[in-house]
This record gives sequence, C-alpha cells and structure tokens, in this order.
Amino acid sequence: MNTHASVVVIGGGVMGTSIAYHLAREGVRDVVLVERDELGSGSTSKAAGGVRAQFSDELNIQLGARSLEAFGRFEEDTGYDIGLHRVGYLFLLSTPQEVAGFEASVRLQNSLGVPSRMIDPAEARRLSPLITTDGLLAAAFSPDDGHCTPESVVHGYASAARQYGARILRHTDVTGIERHGDRITAVTTTIGRIATDTVICAAGAWSRAVGAMVGVDLPLVPLRRQVAVTEPVEGLPPHLPMTIDFTTSLYFHGEGPGLLLGMSDPDERPGFATDTHDRWIPRLAAAMERRAPALLDLRRTGGWAGLYEITPDHNALIGEATSVSRFLYATGFSGHGFLQGPAVGEVVRDLYLGRVPFVDVSPLSAGRFAADAPRPEANRV
Repeated sequence: MNTHASVVVIGGGVMGTSIAYHLAREGVRDVVLVERDELGSGSTSKAAGGVRAQFSDELNIQLGARSLEAFGRFEEDTGYDIGLHRVGYLFLLSTPQEVAGFEASVRLQNSLGVPSRMIDPAEARRLSPLITTDGLLAAAFSPDDGHCTPESVVHGYASAARQYGARILRHTDVTGIERHGDRITAVTTTIGRIATDTVICAAGAWSRAVGAMVGVDLPLVPLRRQVAVTEPVEGLPPHLPMTIDFTTSLYFHGEGPGLLLGMSDPDERPGFATDTHDRWIPRLAAAMERRAPALLDLRRTGGWAGLYEITPDHNALIGEATSVSRFLYATGFSGHGFLQGPAVGEVVRDLYLGRVPFVDVSPLSAGRFAADAPRPEANRV
C-alpha cells in the first residue's frame, strides 16, 4: 500500500474513532484511522462505561457535560444504540475534607449548568440501597450522569466515519513517522506508507511511543486497573446509580442482572500488563465490608484488566505540538477518556481546522509540565 491522507489518526479506541468521525462529518477528505488490532480493543473495551460531568476541574466539567449531550443523541446521530442508562453518579463522602471539596465542585458544576447536588446519607442509601451509611457524612449526586457500552460507542463512531468517507485500517501497526525538517511527510505502517502532513495521536496508553517518533514528549505511564462482574443480584434496583465510595475508590453499577465493580490498587506499578490477578481482592473486600457489605455475599462470575494512561496531574493531554508541524494529540486521560470522547472529538476537529473550540483546552497542553503549570483533577477514581 502506498497512499495519501490529509490526516492520519493513530488509535482506534473511542478517542480516535470520535476524532475521525468529527473530521469526516465536517467534510475533511482522506481521513485515515490506523489501529494495530481490532477497534476498541485497547483501553476502551476495558472501560467501566461511566459517563459524568462531576469533576473538580472546569475544563473536565465542560468536556463531560458536552459529551453527555452527545451520548444522549448518539443513536440519532449514528444509528447505534449504546445502552445509555442515565441513572446518575453518586459519590459517597466520609471525611470533612471530602465534603468540603465536593461542595466546592458542586458549586462550580452548577455554575456551568450541571444539575449536581449535595445530599444527606439517608437519601444516598435510598438511591443506592446496597450501601451502609455508617461513618458517611454526605454524598454528591447528579442525575444526568450514568453509564453506557464503550464498544458500541466505538463501532457507532467508526461506522458513521466510514459513511462520511473516512478509511479505517485495522491490524495495521504504525512503525514510524517521516519528517522533512520540522514538517511531517508520512506515516509508515506494516502495510505500507501513507503520505500525509498531519498526524493525530489518540493511542491511549501507547501514546508516548507515538510522540517519541516525532520528538514530542507525551508524559504518561500505563497503569493496570481491574474490574469484576458478579452473579445476578436479587432485587437489584433498576435505576441504581454508579456508586463510588470516594475514600476507598470502590465503585459499582448495574451490569445486566448483576454488578460491575472495581477500585484502584495502590500496589500496582506502571506497565503494560493486562492479565488479571487476585492480589487486589483483600483490599476490595475490606472496602466492601466498610461501605457495602451486601456485596461480600456475591459470587464473581468474570472480570478483566485494562490500562489507564496516567499523567503527573491526572489530567488529559490535548493540543498541538509546537516543535513539529501538525502533530496533534488527545491522550493521557487518566481514567476519564471514554466519557470525554465525544467532546474531545469536536475539540480536536476544530484545532485541526484552525477554529476556536467550544472550550479553551490550551491549559491541557503537554507543555504545561515543562512550564510548571500542572492542572490537577481531584474527582477521580
């Protein structure tokens, strides 16, 4: 293969397919997306599927809220049912510091149109009856949040992108990016060379290696996260919110007749391992005993491991490199990439076209760390 593209998108997860869709829908010709495996086979297919706007950072709130709007009309836009359940996100708060932090976040969210609110422990238990309120001081809830099916989002975007003229190359490794001076001239792959002057990196946990091909440092590390799926739960409320014990990071939401649950593991070390293990189970069980003891009686029926791409401030890298011409990136989302995929697709489209995006993402540039201007996100799981 020896072909030409106006832009090459690297990565076939939610971010890459969203970007390809938004570019092609806008009329950009010769968009080529390159994915080394199957679409969505990286981090996207391992995501828990949560979608929310309950963040502490104004940019994340805006990206989350804009994406929620897009998820709400996804079937109308693409023809794909993504199994969207607008059941809300419920953050359980057990310390005065957590309460104060979320009170400030809710005020900021409300000022940006997000209908989140602080609630008392009794209302939290009415919403999520599997929890115990022992030691619980308050909770934060937003009814607009929820969860959906990541693979359906990827395939919906990919199908629609193809209809608008984008080409998608699966099972194709990117082996290099050619340059002439500071200008990109081609992307080399295992099936041939693609002449282009523009590359968009949406390779998730593998993005640092892509950036290195053009001398751009994308400061992120991959970190394994695990989830488990349980047997059917008798009497499971049909509108059970995504419930997160913020102190321990234990979370769960309905998954068919059972639950999908997980939590962070401070013993994990950066790396690309995605095999599952049981070393996290004692900590998971302790968190359940503390906040949701009813979960201890449930049998695990499955689970998997995937990769977060973690940046030093746990916030995304979105922007365009200054050291090389036309290398854009959207990566480093530190666990909230899936839920921001629709909005970031819009933003990167506008950056490519030289338009002003709906939100100024310049504070999320990868150069912020060299400039000692980190952008920390506090409401993360």
